[in-house]
Amino acid sequence: MTVSFEIVDDPARGCAALMVGAAIAGGDIVLTGGSTPRGAYQHFVQAVQRVDLDLSRTTLWIGDERCVDPTDDRSNYKMIKESLLDPLGDRAPRFERMKGELGPEAGAQDYEQRLKAADSPVFDLLLLGIGPDGHCASLFPGQPSLNERQRLVVGVPEAGLEPFVPRVTMTVPTLASAHKIVFLAVGDSKADAIARAFGPDAEPDPSTPSSLLVPEAKAIRVLVDEAAASRLYFTGEPQ
Repeated sequence: MTVSFEIVDDPARGCAALMVGAAIAGGDIVLTGGSTPRGAYQHFVQAVQRVDLDLSRTTLWIGDERCVDPTDDRSNYKMIKESLLDPLGDRAPRFERMKGELGPEAGAQDYEQRLKAADSPVFDLLLLGIGPDGHCASLFPGQPSLNERQRLVVGVPEAGLEPFVPRVTMTVPTLASAHKIVFLAVGDSKADAIARAFGPDAEPDPSTPSSLLVPEAKAIRVLVDEAAASRLYFTGEPQ
């Protein structure tokens, strides 16, 4: 498996184009939280409205959620609702949200049951951000969740990064099962994490959870701006 890179001025716009392609094919898309994905969803909405795209065969899932009320500003669902679902109104695709308000364990069990009820759907496109610590979804460095290989979804009692609330997250094998994984990263604050996870010297390492997807995934595309890509060309310590 190889990792491909695309360095662009606006990773969110590039991501939206990939979302449109998956939606045209009627595929299942896994969404993620974060400010850059929010921009991608807004571009996606504009594209759908411009070409009158039929989304009736598309199902949206989510890779992780915070254990807060869905109206809480920290909720990934709230961001997705405001930036994607509400603007599309009746044309919005079906969205299977994680019920973080149930708590980490009950929320994980609920989402795993719904994935199984859908016959463990094949995700055509899965979107992920990457934290400065190298985490993706709610898989944080050094936590037991990184070793889970049987369950589709697990609870995360303690987040490794703000906001420090419990989480629900898809596991490494579930994320890696997608046909195409797209990582989005913008800014210098993500540059070291991108290099540790996907650079020329990168190796799968629990201290950088995103790197664990590389040997298991079918295809990974890293959409970054120049700042986020700035450490990729160093094979040792940055000069």
